[in-house]
Amino acid sequence: MLEIFITRQRDANGKTVTELERIEEIVPDCWINLSSPTEDELERVQAALDLPPEFLRYPLDEEERPRIDVGDEPEQTLILADLPFVRKEGASAKYETMPLGIIVVGHKAIVTISLREASVLETFMTSRVRDFRTGYRTRFAFQILHAIAKDFLKYLRFIDKTLESTERQLNKSVTNKELFKLMELGKSLVYFSTSLKSNEAVLEKLMRGKAIKQYEEDQDLLEDVIIENRQAMEMAGTYASIINGTLDANASIISNNLNVVMKFLAAVTIVFSIPTVVSSLFGMNVPLPTNPDFAGNPWPFAIVCAVILLFGGLITWWLWKKDMF
Repeated sequence: MLEIFITRQRDANGKTVTELERIEEIVPDCWINLSSPTEDELERVQAALDLPPEFLRYPLDEEERPRIDVGDEPEQTLILADLPFVRKEGASAKYETMPLGIIVVGHKAIVTISLREASVLETFMTSRVRDFRTGYRTRFAFQILHAIAKDFLKYLRFIDKTLESTERQLNKSVTNKELFKLMELGKSLVYFSTSLKSNEAVLEKLMRGKAIKQYEEDQDLLEDVIIENRQAMEMAGTYASIINGTLDANASIISNNLNVVMKFLAAVTIVFSIPTVVSSLFGMNVPLPTNPDFAGNPWPFAIVCAVILLFGGLITWWLWKKDMF
């Protein structure tokens, strides 16, 4: 989908108000947003801005890593950054990342391109960003990177809440469902950590000021972006450590519970084997000492039961002393 915007200023009650307007044609100082674009849309933008074709193809590849490319023409810069998104699979949600391309084209326009709709750009489309103007291309690019860093922090807070809920469920009962959920969260944090580290390399290159023309007032914004990105990296690392520790602790708990159950079953087996041993001994075809002709005499049976109870009680007491029960 191809969308074109431009900010215009108008007077309202004696104040100058900046409004974002959707337009149909590509004009100077406009913002071109491409999400899941068709070939015709790509060719239109490429012809209008005289862009290298790979600039419009790189962001559509999910395997592309964040970096900065400079075109053959002057003042053509592609900034590739990873941004988070949620993939819905039934009732569950998976946190993943995808590339977003920001193309700064000199004094002509700024282009954003992604394989899916980027929710991070909705704040710009609804004019909820302060000092946002499509003609200030460098500042706009830094504002997008700032919004990406804040989006990572937002999703990391969602992961934290999911982690707390899963841990509470694990305290009640350990099931495969909760363990699989923890493993999915751990995988998401790996994606986030990798993308944040790659984004940091891009931000550091921008900080050196060689990749894109910068203005003095934009330096503070870029520093804020770097701080937010590092904070997200620290949070992702912390949550990953918590998940790994939780999984290790639960593995130890499961192993210990298994040992307790096996110990209990072994003790029960020993106790229940005593009646079998005693009754087998007295059940052989041999005369009993108390009565060679024991048919009809109740005492031999009583003696056998007494011996079973005696040995059973002694073995049970000994196992209890050994903490087998």
